[in-house]
Amino acid sequence: SEKQTPLQVNLEEFGKKLSVLILVFCGILFGISVFRGENIGSAFMFAVALAVAAIPEALSSIVTIVLSFGTQKMAKEHAIIRKLQAVEGLGSVSVICSDKTGTLTQNKMTVEDYYIEGRRIRADEIDVADPAQRFLLDCSILCNDSTNENGVEIGDPTETALINLGSRYGVEAAEVRESYPREDEIPFDSDRKMMSTLHRIDGENRMIVKGAVDRLLDLTDRIWTENGIRKITKEDKEKIQSQNQEFSMEGLRVLAFTCREIPEEHLLTAEDEDHLVFLGMIAMMDPPREESKAAVEECIKAGIRPVMITGDHKDTAVAIAKELGILEAGWKAVTGAEIDQLSDEELDRRIEEYAVYARVQPEHKVRIVDAWKRKGRITAMTGDGVNDAPSIKRADIGIGMGITGTDVTKNVADMVLADDNFATIIAAVEEGRRIYDNIRKAIQFLLASNFAEVLSIFCATLMGFTILNPVHLLWINLITDCFPALALGMEDGEADIMKRPPRNADDGIFADGLGFDVAFQGIVITVLTLASYFIG
Repeated sequence: SEKQTPLQVNLEEFGKKLSVLILVFCGILFGISVFRGENIGSAFMFAVALAVAAIPEALSSIVTIVLSFGTQKMAKEHAIIRKLQAVEGLGSVSVICSDKTGTLTQNKMTVEDYYIEGRRIRADEIDVADPAQRFLLDCSILCNDSTNENGVEIGDPTETALINLGSRYGVEAAEVRESYPREDEIPFDSDRKMMSTLHRIDGENRMIVKGAVDRLLDLTDRIWTENGIRKITKEDKEKIQSQNQEFSMEGLRVLAFTCREIPEEHLLTAEDEDHLVFLGMIAMMDPPREESKAAVEECIKAGIRPVMITGDHKDTAVAIAKELGILEAGWKAVTGAEIDQLSDEELDRRIEEYAVYARVQPEHKVRIVDAWKRKGRITAMTGDGVNDAPSIKRADIGIGMGITGTDVTKNVADMVLADDNFATIIAAVEEGRRIYDNIRKAIQFLLASNFAEVLSIFCATLMGFTILNPVHLLWINLITDCFPALALGMEDGEADIMKRPPRNADDGIFADGLGFDVAFQGIVITVLTLASYFIG
C-alpha cells in the first residue's frame, strides 16, 4: 500500500484539530455577537469570514508548489522524483541502504588477475599460447552474454570486462563464439549464483559453468592441471579458497570457471551443474567512484547511517566499505547465510551493529528494511533488479537505478537515479531537508498571521468594538495567505543543514519550538494591531 510521509501525517492530523478548534471559536464569537444584540445574519457572516481567514486553506497548495519546484531542482541533479511526497520524505531519512556495484563503485570492471593451475597470473602477463590459459579465456567468452562491437559495449559490466580482456590479446569474442557455437544454456540467477552454457568443443559436448567461487567449489570433484584432469583434493580446495580470500581482501570481484562433459542431444538442467572440473578464477576490479567517499563522509556528518548491500564476497565488500568509510570501528559485516540463522527478534537487536551485508538475496533486503523500520528509522533502499522491487516498495524511500535498473524497479521506486550514483542520493537528501525547513517557515508565517487575526478580533469583541469587517478579513486573507508564504518556500538552505541529525519522524509539526514561535509572533502582531487601532 502507499505510504504517507511524516509531513503528510502531521499536516493531516493538524488540519483536523485546527479546523475543529476554529469552528468552535467562531461559534463562540457568533454567540457573543448575537448576545450583544447584533443582527443574526451579520453575526453569521462575520463568523464565516473569520473561519475562512483563520484556516490556512492555501497551505496544501503551497506545500505542493514547493515540492514541485524541489522536483525540478532535483532533476537537474540527476534525481528523478516519481512521487511528490518523496521530496519531503528524503529530508528525514536516517538510514540509506545502498547497492555497492554501480552506486558506490564505477561499475567499470577490468580484469586484474588469473588464477590457474595453482598460480596467480597478472592480467598483463597472460600467455594465450598456453593451452590452459587460452582455454580459460575462451570459456570466459563463451559463458557470457555481453558483446563489444565497434566500441559499443552491451551487457553486464562484469561480462564485458571478460570480452575486453580477450580483445586485448587479439582473441575476438565473435570468432570464438563462431568456432564453438552455443547449443543450450541455463541463465544466471541470484539463487544459484551461477550460469551454464553448452558448446561443441574438440568433438565433445562441454558445459561451461561460471559463478561464485564458494558455490562452485561445493559442486566440483575434479581439477584441470597441466598433467591432465585429476580428482580435486582438500588441499586444492583450501588453496583455491585462500587465493579467493586474498583477491577479495584486495577489493576484487572473483568468478570461478568450471566445465564437464555432457551426453549428446541432452538439454541442460540444474541437475547437470554437479561433478564439475575446476578450471580457474578470474579477478576483476570495480573501483569506487571518486565522489563516493566524500558523499559517505557527508552522510555520516548529517547523522545518516550508510549501509552497503551487495551480492559480492564478504571480504570484497569489507575492503570497499573500509576504503569508502562505511565500515567504521565497532561496526560489522554479515552475510545473507548468517542473516538466515537469525530470527526477526535477533536481527532487530543486532541490526545497528551491521554496516555491510554481503552475499545477500532479494528476500534478505526486505528483512533488512523491516528491521530498520521497526527501530523507528526512516529508511531508503536502492535496487536495480526485478527481485529488488519488494524491498524498494517496503522502504520509506525506494530508489531505483536509472541506467542499470529494470522497468519494474523504476515503476515501484519513489525516486530514480539517472546516474546510478550514491552522491546523488545525498544531494537529494540535502534538498529534501531544505524543502522541509521552508515548508515549516511557510507554516509558521501562515499560522502566526491567522492566530493574530483571530486574537485581535476576539480581544476587540470582548472590549465591545469591531476592529475588522468581514470584507477586511477576506482581503487580508487573499493578500497574505499565499504569495509571502510561497516566497518563504523558495529560500536557500541553511548553512548547517547537513550538519544536523535527521529529524525524528514522530516529531509533531510544532516540534523544535515552532509552536512557541507561532504563539509569540501572533501575540506581538495582535498587540501592534490593537495599539495601531487605538492610536489611529
